[in-house]
Amino acid sequence: MCKKIALCLMVLFNALTVLGQKEVLKFNRDGKFKIVQFTDVHYKYDDQANSQISLDRINEVLDAERPDFVMFTGDVVVSNEAFKGLDIVLEPCIRRNIPFGVIFGNHDDEYDRTRAELYDYLSQKKGSMMPAREGEVAPDYVLTVKSSKDKNKNAALLYCIDSHAYTQIKSVPGYDWIKFDQIAWYRNQSKEFTKQNNDIPLPALAFFHIPIPEYKDAVMEDKNRLFGVRGEGVACPTTNSGLFTSIKECGDVMGTFVGHDHNNDYAVMYKEVLLAYGRYSGGNTVYNNLANGARVIILQEGERKFDSYIRLAGGEIESRISYPGSFN
Repeated sequence: MCKKIALCLMVLFNALTVLGQKEVLKFNRDGKFKIVQFTDVHYKYDDQANSQISLDRINEVLDAERPDFVMFTGDVVVSNEAFKGLDIVLEPCIRRNIPFGVIFGNHDDEYDRTRAELYDYLSQKKGSMMPAREGEVAPDYVLTVKSSKDKNKNAALLYCIDSHAYTQIKSVPGYDWIKFDQIAWYRNQSKEFTKQNNDIPLPALAFFHIPIPEYKDAVMEDKNRLFGVRGEGVACPTTNSGLFTSIKECGDVMGTFVGHDHNNDYAVMYKEVLLAYGRYSGGNTVYNNLANGARVIILQEGERKFDSYIRLAGGEIESRISYPGSFN
């Protein structure tokens, strides 16, 4: 009897251990790693009729692309019953066993859950790649993509950064900025990964919700070629805290991917870094003039290169680009 109880406890412990483990992201045998970025889903649990098209598009994109990883770049659920809303939005990923990450926008915590509560809930869900929170309200995190040839070797990095919401300084109104301690964290992470890679920066991407001021600077220069739709201005912080400068100094990040401005989905090269928007992925719960869809990003192992495009309903694809080739 005691042996049976012990065996049952061991099986339960092993099952819980497996459930608690995060997926290992790695390049496929063909040397590619595919990411789908959904942004500004703006799902409303109390308005499911107008939210349904966002779920339709998520399911269609996942079936068509079969990505290795999904990144939600903020403003995912914008209503009370946020946990129930997140369950619905994430169900397509969970059902297909596709690992995912989430970063917050400026609206996620405006309802019945705090940013910390949302993060804790998300980090514990099946398929979530978000590490456990250790004090920060919504910690930044970096995900490693392993080599297809060596499961212990890091081959690429995905930085996931909280861009906050609104500034708390009355004399500087508008959107908040990425803080100095976050930039220091990024620099330290980049430095350590570079050191581990024989002092060669790993190919990396960065995801956050609110665009940094360089998105506005980039489109002001006529020489910078733009791919995609520029349907509105750049709603960024009025204060520049220096993330882009650190990206240039560290030399690992090839491109940044944001949301926030629903009528933009363009990508533009600025000082050899791609500044890109995702495609609005939401329904009819908030302003939008673009048919909803998603951005697809395909990394190439061992190369500082990637391909990207916008996927829409019915198999339609727009704005195919290659980094850096399309911008040379």
